[in-house]
Amino acid sequence: MTKRKELSILLVVSITSFMGTFLVSAVNIALPTIEHDFSLTAIQLSWIITSFLLGTSLFMLPSGSWGDRSDNRKLFKLGLLIFTAASAVCYFAPGGYWLIAARFLQGVGTAFMNTTGQAILVSSFPANKRGQVLGISVASVYVGLALGPLIGGIITQHAGWRFLFLIAVLFGIGCIWIAHVFLKSEKKRSLPEGEADKKGTLLFMSGLTAMVFGSSQIPDLLGWALMGIALILLIVFWRYESTLEHPLFDTRLYTRNRLFAYSSLSALINYTATFAIVFFLSLYLQKIQGLSPRDAGAVIVAQPVMMALFSPVVGRLSDKIQPRYFATAGMAMCSIGLGMLAFLGANTPIGVIVAILVWVGLGFALFSSPNMNTIMSSVQRSQYGQASGLASSMRVFGQIISMSIVTLLFSVFFGNQSVEAVPHEVFLRAMRLGFLIFSLIGIPGIYFSFFRGNLSKKKK
Repeated sequence: MTKRKELSILLVVSITSFMGTFLVSAVNIALPTIEHDFSLTAIQLSWIITSFLLGTSLFMLPSGSWGDRSDNRKLFKLGLLIFTAASAVCYFAPGGYWLIAARFLQGVGTAFMNTTGQAILVSSFPANKRGQVLGISVASVYVGLALGPLIGGIITQHAGWRFLFLIAVLFGIGCIWIAHVFLKSEKKRSLPEGEADKKGTLLFMSGLTAMVFGSSQIPDLLGWALMGIALILLIVFWRYESTLEHPLFDTRLYTRNRLFAYSSLSALINYTATFAIVFFLSLYLQKIQGLSPRDAGAVIVAQPVMMALFSPVVGRLSDKIQPRYFATAGMAMCSIGLGMLAFLGANTPIGVIVAILVWVGLGFALFSSPNMNTIMSSVQRSQYGQASGLASSMRVFGQIISMSIVTLLFSVFFGNQSVEAVPHEVFLRAMRLGFLIFSLIGIPGIYFSFFRGNLSKKKK
C-alpha cells in the first residue's frame, strides 16, 4: 500500500474508535439537560446510556464472526453508515424514545466498526508496524474518554446537547468518504459461510436482552421472571457453545486456560465496578453540587486523564514485571476509591472528589494495560483475534451489567420520578448504595487478579 492509503485507513479506524468513547462520556455529562428537555423519568434517562451499550454488546461477538465469514471491510463500512445515520436521528430526535432507539442503533454501528476495525489494521499493515498502529488506535479510545467529559460539558452548556450528535454526523460523513476511497472490499473469507453459529447468536442475544430489560422491571414479578429466563438462556448458550467446533464464544479458553479465564473475569468485574462512576457523578455534580455541565465535565475529566497518562507507562513496565502485581494493586485501588465515593455528601469539597477520581484513574491505569497484556500473552498467535474480541466483549458486558445495576437502583428508589424531581437525600442514598455495591463487586476482582498465576516471558 502507499503511505497515503496506510494513513487514511489508520485515520478512519482511529476516528471511529475515538467517537465511540467520546460520545459515551460526553452524553453522560449532558444527561441532566436531556432529562429536562424531554421530561424523562430516571429509568428512561438511564436507558439513553444502556440502549447504546445493549446495541454494542448484542452485536460485538456476532460481528467478529460475520466479518471473518464475509468481509471485514464491508461490515466496517456498514457500521459506519448505521452509526452516522443514527447520530443524525439523535440530533433531530423529537422525544426521549426516539433518542433511546437511535442510541441503540449507534451501539450496533459501533459494534460493527470496533470489532472489524482492529482486524482491518492487522490485515492492512506489515508485521513490523502492527504494534504501532494498534497502539495509536487504542490511544484514540483513551483520548475520547479523556476529552468527552470536558468538551461535552462545554458544548452542552454553550451549544446544546444536540450539537454532540451533529459532530458525530460530520465526522461520520468524512469517514464514509475515506472508507469508500481507500477501504476496498476483500474477496477472501477466513471461514466458510455455512459455519455461522446462528443458534448460539440467537441464544446469546435473547439472554442478554432479557437480562437488561429484566433489571429495569425489578421489583415487579415481570422483572424477576425476565432475569430468570435470561439466566436459563445464557446457561444453555454456554453449554451449546461448548459442543461446537467453530463457536461464537469459545468456552475452552475459559475452561482450559487459567490465565485467560481469570484475567477476563477480572476485566468483567473491573468494568462492572467502575463504568457507572461517570454516570452517577454527572448527575450528582449538577443536581446536588449545582455545577454547570462545563464545570462538572472539568471535575470528571480527572479520572480518564490519569488513565490516558499512565496506561502506556504501566503497560511497558508489565513487560518486565509480572502483570498480576500491577493489576491486583489497580483493582484494589479502584475498590477503595469506590468505597470512598460511597461517603459523598451534599457539601463534599470538589477537591476531595477530584482526589478520589485521580486515585481511581490511577488504579484503572495500573489494572487495564497489564491485564490486557496477560490476556493477549496467554494465548497462541492463532488465537489473537478471538482473544481480543472476547476481551472487548468482557469490557462491554461489564459496562452493561454496571448500568443494569444503576437501572435497578433507580427503579427501587425513584419509581417513575425524574432525577430532577427526586429529593436530594433520596438521590444520595441511591448513589451511595450504588458505589458501595460496586466497591464490594471489586473484591473478587482482586482475588482473580492475584491468583491468575504468573505470565511466561517466553515469546509465543
